[in-house]
Amino acid sequence: MDRISQLSDTLLLRILSELPTAKDVVATMVLSKRWLPLWKSVPHIDFDDDSYEDTDTGRFSRFVDRSLILHKAPIETLHFELSQTSTVADIGIWIEMAVQRHVRDLSINIDCTSSTTPVTVPRSLYTGCGMLVNLNLTSVTLTDASTLPSFSTLKYLYLVFVKYPGEEFVRRLLFSCGVLEHLYVEQCFDDNVTIFTVKVPSLKSAILHKTQDRYIDDEDGFVIDAPSLELLDVYNITGGFCTIESAMPNIVKANVIVNHGPSEILSAITSVKRLYLCLPSYSKDAYPVGSVFHRLVCLKICTSEIEWFNLLMCVLKDSPSLKALKLELFCVRDEEQRSCWNEPSSVPACLLSSLETFEWVNYEGTEEEKEVVAFILRSGRCLKKVNISSETTTPTRNLSACTRLKP
Repeated sequence: MDRISQLSDTLLLRILSELPTAKDVVATMVLSKRWLPLWKSVPHIDFDDDSYEDTDTGRFSRFVDRSLILHKAPIETLHFELSQTSTVADIGIWIEMAVQRHVRDLSINIDCTSSTTPVTVPRSLYTGCGMLVNLNLTSVTLTDASTLPSFSTLKYLYLVFVKYPGEEFVRRLLFSCGVLEHLYVEQCFDDNVTIFTVKVPSLKSAILHKTQDRYIDDEDGFVIDAPSLELLDVYNITGGFCTIESAMPNIVKANVIVNHGPSEILSAITSVKRLYLCLPSYSKDAYPVGSVFHRLVCLKICTSEIEWFNLLMCVLKDSPSLKALKLELFCVRDEEQRSCWNEPSSVPACLLSSLETFEWVNYEGTEEEKEVVAFILRSGRCLKKVNISSETTTPTRNLSACTRLKP
């Protein structure tokens, strides 16, 4: 006896929603008359053209068209994974169908490794998707619009290798997302945006990355005004900047990987609890003098700059509650280069009262490094765990090691 077929429609639809692609879902209609109409009511649909040969792209497009036309119930989740040139031409029609089905989770991912044809999404994405909660776009081109409606329900926005009409469009797009909480941006080198402005009062997490293939330009950067932020992840080592226009009193975790100007970022996130700081280069004005990280309990520092001791002592002095410290250094020294270590006149408070874990990765055993280790071990009255290793956690020992490592 077919016991599965005796389950309720609700349970069967949940089972169908777990199948990897829409092709698998539709295939269940041949099982029995009980299953014949069920696929038309599945709330979660994933279309992936990877299972079709290059010569079958037309068949894939017809399959998507027919599936969406015949689908009866509202569609909560609609995902497209596209790689072949002849299928992406239909994306505009599919988005319009998604609008008609009141989609709440829409994902359009284009694999550019197999297609160089730009995929432009239609204006219907802005005008008809008023119920969207999650929008994920990869390798698409956004169409300009003189006015943008309010995305009154959008909470999750992912923009990866997206090309924009310009900087003003980006500002208007994010401004129209009144309840946005999570933003992920990965900029490519030709996206028509030099300064990416994020001004969203409701935002709780912002992950903002610029790819390393962007042109090195001091005017290339991020401007952030998000006072409710709890997570900040900034990756920009192309020589640009990151400007913070408002304090972030609710910040819990921050990953800061920048080539220039970390001082302004650090002065805005003094309430952070977990900080990963990666500085390919270090200057005397890189640290905000007078700042106190009163809630910081976990700190990881990654740098390839030999004059890193000053940064370390500054952060330790201003972090009275620090419990865990990890150093990850990738310094390439000339024979005549020698970093200068001067033992501080007073011991930082965290070493005397709170630091419990100390880890050093890629330790080389230079005289200066030995002196730093000796100072921390001698002064750390609460240390419970110490791990010093000469091995690196990454395969290369150069600037590329300072990438998206998490504390």
